[in-house]
Amino acid sequence: MSIKKYIGILSGFSVGAAIVIAGCSKGFLDKPAQGALTSGQINNKDGLTALLNGAYAVLDGQGQNNTAIGGGNPWEASPSNWIYGSVAGGDSHKGSSISDQPPIVPIANAQEIPANGFFNNKWRALYEGVTRCNNVLKTIAISPTVSAADKKEFASEAKFLRGHYYFELRKFFHMVPWIDENTTDFRQPNNVDIFPKIEQDFQAAVDSLPAVQPSAGKANKWAALCYLGKTYLYEKKYAQAKAAFDQVIPSAYGGPGAGGVTANNLPYGLTDRFEDNFDAATKNSKESVFAIQMTANDGTNSIANANGGDMLNFPYNSPFRCCGFFQPSIDLANSYRTDATGLPYVSDYNSHPVKNDQGLKTSDPFTPDAGNLDPRIDWTIGRRGIPVHDWGNHPGNNWIRDQGSAGPYSNKKNLYWQGNAGTYSDQSSWAPGSAINYCIIRFADVLLMAAEAEAQLSNYAQAETYVNAVRARAANPANILYKYIDDSHPMAGFSSTPAANYVIGSYAPGYFTSATALPAIYFERKLELACEGHRFFDLARWGIAAQTMNSYYQYERQYTGDLSTGNFTSGKNEYFPIPQQQIDLSNGTLKQNTGY
Repeated sequence: MSIKKYIGILSGFSVGAAIVIAGCSKGFLDKPAQGALTSGQINNKDGLTALLNGAYAVLDGQGQNNTAIGGGNPWEASPSNWIYGSVAGGDSHKGSSISDQPPIVPIANAQEIPANGFFNNKWRALYEGVTRCNNVLKTIAISPTVSAADKKEFASEAKFLRGHYYFELRKFFHMVPWIDENTTDFRQPNNVDIFPKIEQDFQAAVDSLPAVQPSAGKANKWAALCYLGKTYLYEKKYAQAKAAFDQVIPSAYGGPGAGGVTANNLPYGLTDRFEDNFDAATKNSKESVFAIQMTANDGTNSIANANGGDMLNFPYNSPFRCCGFFQPSIDLANSYRTDATGLPYVSDYNSHPVKNDQGLKTSDPFTPDAGNLDPRIDWTIGRRGIPVHDWGNHPGNNWIRDQGSAGPYSNKKNLYWQGNAGTYSDQSSWAPGSAINYCIIRFADVLLMAAEAEAQLSNYAQAETYVNAVRARAANPANILYKYIDDSHPMAGFSSTPAANYVIGSYAPGYFTSATALPAIYFERKLELACEGHRFFDLARWGIAAQTMNSYYQYERQYTGDLSTGNFTSGKNEYFPIPQQQIDLSNGTLKQNTGY
């Protein structure tokens, strides 16, 4: 029996007469215990291990048979947040055609409504994770044969995971109810900020988790410290965030000490190759702080464990079969233009556009842009005439379902390589899955969060050091994408001729000031973390979402037709609406966010 099937039974187990599954279709109503498991079968080390595995298993938001937990399509609860973080944040379009998956269109345009079922399914998936963590903590209390050391380990991992699920809920929906292992009345109001309780969970994990784990996918002390720092950053507690990040960043990257290690005991660092973060053959590297473990061809005849939430996000009519969603924006591509010194045009990048093939057929002649570009563009964006791993040059319109709707580009960060597709892709569904992990936090993200905290504390030189570390990795020759030896036989390998004119440099000492530091850091996050589901949440917490998104709508709609109603309302659209179904099921206990 697979872990997924086993934990499907365990998630219904309750300590006592009944349990609330806050993420289930009944919302906050009591749900009778399911299955034949009793407390006597579960309150031991094996039972706790299974329950904890269940709490990890729903990190990917997926249930059996390729559906979101609790129902709905798998992409509605994708942990990559490609819809809610990238499409809603303007680094990507929905893609495909305007009529395919229409509930995404209002999310892309900041015109979402509480009745949109996508929000309900995301809510249910996250609260399912909370429930499973609470089940671990409840069961610890009634497990007399489990040692104190094991109880400590189970509790600390469960609290780390619960902190993650609640962090996602908080950044999505703002005010959400806190339900823990001691809650008996499950119709809790959403009138108290839960960030302090999230802090407590991560701090408990920092205090109790080991530095190294037997499995790369498990949470360790250092991941908890990174997540605690991220929580402080979202709360604008910059001194506390700095203190956390100081402990995890090694001196080789400008930190004050030895730094942290991954769960599999690799000292934190940046991989030489940027693309190694998006390749199943190189996953769980020194850059992987905490990642959701994806597995292809696991014997379940399903891609539920193979990043099913991103199954739509492959070039259309391509060797990947499906489906043309998640297309990087023209605005994003233009962001990778660099000047003569290799620096980005932070304030006027759209005045220096990257040449594209919008409006051209594949049969029409086209020469790719010859200007200076940050090499990360071609590990992030698939564009015409440029190699797509070892699959051949991107053909342009032939791999795009509707240029007029979503532009000329394809996403590359979720694409597997042809040379190892038999191992790392999963073709057991109508759209492919892959074994590429999704990194919830990677070390480059930590460096940029630390830079932000330092800049907010006026430590501009230190902030500059962290940003330059990220840019120096991008400038590593290992990140140059080369043309093929023979375009008609891409599997023959790459030549020594760069695929584009890659020019990238570091900021000169003293460049970061009170006026320049934060804009540069914000832009670096856009470049480094593009199409990884962060952009919307960054813009919202920075307080610049309305200005940035409305400028984006105005620019991008010149070229695409999917953003015709885009209008971001300050004080409203920084958070998504509480799902109307959950408000109804709570009998009015839950209150809607401002403006909806």
